[in-house]
Amino acid sequence: MSSDNSVLGLLAGTAIGAALGILFAPDKGSATRQRIVDEAAAARDVITENAYELKDRVANTVVAKKATLDEQVESMVTNASYKAEDVINILERKLEELKSKNRRLQKDEVVVKNTAPKTV
Repeated sequence: MSSDNSVLGLLAGTAIGAALGILFAPDKGSATRQRIVDEAAAARDVITENAYELKDRVANTVVAKKATLDEQVESMVTNASYKAEDVINILERKLEELKSKNRRLQKDEVVVKNTAPKTV
């Protein structure tokens, strides 16, 4: 953005210098007024052209940043999806381990009940 400020400063300085040069030139008043009108029109055209260029640059920057942001969001979503898949796999393994332990405990409990002395 500092280059934009430099360009704006350069344009303003040029316009002020041209206006002062015209005002102090030894010409008739009507010729001076016409030159001021012509210089103002030229300055307006330059400013308009620079404004369109600046607008295009800003639009291109916004499009580029949006594309970059879209890529980053897509990458985050993909990473989150892989992480969720990893968590699901870990939970499924833990569930199987718990089921296995539960089966062993139930089997041991049945064995203990069957081998326990019966009281009369």
